[in-house]
Amino acid sequence: MSKISRRQAITGAATSFTVMGARTALGSEANSAVSFGVIGTGGRGRYVGSYMIADKRARLAAICDIFPDRIDLAKTQMPGADKSKTYRDYKELLADPSIDAVLIATPVYLHPEHFEAAVAAKKHIYCEKPAGADVAGVKRLLAASKRADPAKVIQFGFQQRFSPEYLAAEKRLLSGEMGDLTLMMSYWVWGGNAFRKVGPSPYPEEERMVRHWGANKSTSGDFIVEQDCHGLDVLNWFARALPLSAVGDGGRMARTYGDNSDHANVTYEYPGGLKGWLLGTQLPPNPYWDVKEQFFGTKAVIETTRHYYTWFEAGKKDVAKYTSAREITIDAIEHFYGAIVEGQRFNMAADACTSTFTSLLGRMACETRRKVTWQEMLESA
Repeated sequence: MSKISRRQAITGAATSFTVMGARTALGSEANSAVSFGVIGTGGRGRYVGSYMIADKRARLAAICDIFPDRIDLAKTQMPGADKSKTYRDYKELLADPSIDAVLIATPVYLHPEHFEAAVAAKKHIYCEKPAGADVAGVKRLLAASKRADPAKVIQFGFQQRFSPEYLAAEKRLLSGEMGDLTLMMSYWVWGGNAFRKVGPSPYPEEERMVRHWGANKSTSGDFIVEQDCHGLDVLNWFARALPLSAVGDGGRMARTYGDNSDHANVTYEYPGGLKGWLLGTQLPPNPYWDVKEQFFGTKAVIETTRHYYTWFEAGKKDVAKYTSAREITIDAIEHFYGAIVEGQRFNMAADACTSTFTSLLGRMACETRRKVTWQEMLESA
């Protein structure tokens, strides 16, 4: 795994797609609606699924969840879901030959299993991030991705890679306008979660693990994996490299439920002495929110967020700000369906796994409070 090369950033990858014949993009005409199913109709599945439904190139064909109340919510909140097929077993949905694509929005620890099955069923896949909750799970997903039909589009919920603002910032970095990149920083400061009051669960233990998967490391990977993987994905992407090692500190100060931590501070060492700093916490009071990345060059500074990017050039007083026109999840979904309809070959599983491994490396560094190498992380499972 340490030899995995970095996939080109999305602008570069777009020029290297292998394009199939227009009529082979789908089972019918390339301009036909992409029939898709949603596996997991929890909050994220309903949110992303609703954006997918809004895309004119898509048609919701089926929804799946093991819990009837989640299915009922989907039928109420997702346009057209009340008229779609309903499954309680994801294997039955994947066996439906009329479904071209699937959204996997299940608990993180189930991503490898569900992704593997979707690959075997030869579906186009949009899988929520991260790639898994532990090293073994991510390895399983990575292995499955290598068996995927090369004609299928495989995308993950790292939306920044499809945002026009992030792509514009990356273009400036690659142009040389920034000079040499000297330091990268990722902030994911999200208030309120650590202090959230959680009462006794009315569900049996086995069901609690699924319904409340975000509370525990075994099912979520901890917040540094489930949440901070977004910012670390951007650091890897802009650095065009994998971290060699990490040192960190963190723990649990306020959280009263589950076994996740609530703050982490990690320094990643990249080739050439480049460092990436991660500050992640859920300790501030609600609704404080500060999520961004910063890239320091010898000639300029770029700050990227889900809502804008800024450009500060040496010798100038003003900071130029470029605001996002919309929720970047829409950009990611547009890319997914565009790639399917246009017959583009696109598989970002290697990048998704690398960014998840990077999060797990940081978690190990915080837990052991010593330097952990990339190779040690990989060999831990």
